[in-house]
Amino acid sequence: MTDKKRSVFNKRQKVYCFFKRTIDIFGSIVGIIVLSPIMLVTAIIIKCTSKGPVFFIQERYGKNLKVYKLIKFRSMKIDAPEISPFYFKEGDEKKLVYPFGSFIRKTSIDEIPNLFNVLAGQMSFIGPRPQMAHNEEDLKIIRLSYNPNAFDVKPGISSYSIVKGHRTHDINIKAKLDSEYVKNMSFLLDCKIFFLTIAYVFTKKV
Repeated sequence: MTDKKRSVFNKRQKVYCFFKRTIDIFGSIVGIIVLSPIMLVTAIIIKCTSKGPVFFIQERYGKNLKVYKLIKFRSMKIDAPEISPFYFKEGDEKKLVYPFGSFIRKTSIDEIPNLFNVLAGQMSFIGPRPQMAHNEEDLKIIRLSYNPNAFDVKPGISSYSIVKGHRTHDINIKAKLDSEYVKNMSFLLDCKIFFLTIAYVFTKKV
C-alpha cells in the first residue's frame, strides 16, 4: 500500500507536498492571529443568539481515510440532523439554520476554525472537501473508484470541486474533479483555487 501511495505523485509534486505543508503551518498561524477578533465576536454572537455550543465538531475522513474531528462554528440549530449542506432541499436552510448561522454560512465565517485543523496537519488550505465519516458512503465509494482519488491527499478548506463545480450536488462530478485536482496538484493550481475561492465568497460566483 505504501508503494502505491508513493506512485501517486511525480517528483515535483513530492517536493511541493513539503512546501505545501510549510505554507499550511505558517498560513494557519497567521490566519488564527489575524482572525482571532472575528472568531471572538462570532463566538459571543452565537452564544447570545442561539441555544447550543459555539462550535460544531464532526468526524470527517482525512488523508488515507484517517478519521479526524473537524471544527467549525455551529451554524445549524442543535436539533438539526447531521446532513451535508449539499443535500439540503428547498426550504431546509430556513428550517435548520438559525438567523446568524445563515450569515456565517454565506460568508464562510463558520469555516474559520478549520485553521486549527490545518495547523494540526489534518487539513490543508487547498484540497478535496472533507466528507463525513461513517456517512455519505456513496460519495466514498465513487471517490475510491478514481486513481488518484480524494483520499490520496489531505482535505482542504477550499477545493477544486467548489470553484469548478459551484458546490454541485452531483457526487460523480465532485469525485471526478477531486481526482483531477490530485493528479494536477501544483503551487500554481493551489494559488488559482485560492483566489477563485475569494472571488466565490465575495460574489457567490466564479
